[in-house]
Amino acid sequence: MALDKTQIAQRIAQELQDGYYVNLGIGIPTLVANYIPEGMDVVLQSENGLLGIGPFPEKGKADADLINAGKQTVTYLPGSAFFDSSLSFAMIRGGHIDLTVLGAFEVTENGDISSWKIPGKMVKGMGGAMDLVAAAKNIIVATTHTDRNGNPKLKTKCDLPLTGVNCVKKIVSDMAVIEVTDKGFKLLERAPGVSVEEIKNATGAALIIDGEIPEMTF
Repeated sequence: MALDKTQIAQRIAQELQDGYYVNLGIGIPTLVANYIPEGMDVVLQSENGLLGIGPFPEKGKADADLINAGKQTVTYLPGSAFFDSSLSFAMIRGGHIDLTVLGAFEVTENGDISSWKIPGKMVKGMGGAMDLVAAAKNIIVATTHTDRNGNPKLKTKCDLPLTGVNCVKKIVSDMAVIEVTDKGFKLLERAPGVSVEEIKNATGAALIIDGEIPEMTF
């Protein structure tokens, strides 16, 4: 069966490494903060000015003034720092973020991403996404494999306005883990109970299949 949002976040948390500075985008990516492996030293950064984000607060213990870039209430860890957005974006543009996890409307086989605007719908702006995809050392996309109408989000070409070009390294969807290579999408893992054929049918581009594809583990 396809993964839920929590399981997507759990799988992405396996991509973290000790010492990483990580920015988590709005939506599914923010859930990754709850699944950092025990004992791993990872520093989470939010572009609205917080370095050292902790897990989401317990019910009844939220501080309404302490929020991430998606305006969700968060906690902070000992040693955290608060600062203005200009310093935050200096960190991002200076290449100090090891990994960015973003949601996406569309991702192409060469790593292009559309994540900030659907024409005809009201948006507040692209936020920090364009800076993040341009400067972070590694970009992972967290998304459902198809949209609500069943259309593929993984495609040969983006139809929506681009956020970044040739930047996405890996995609963790509700159906699969896919690497973006110089030859296109390479299927690495499949969700438990989801077949390779189902993933192929839900993908709007060719998939590289190299041997037996294992199921994800959590």
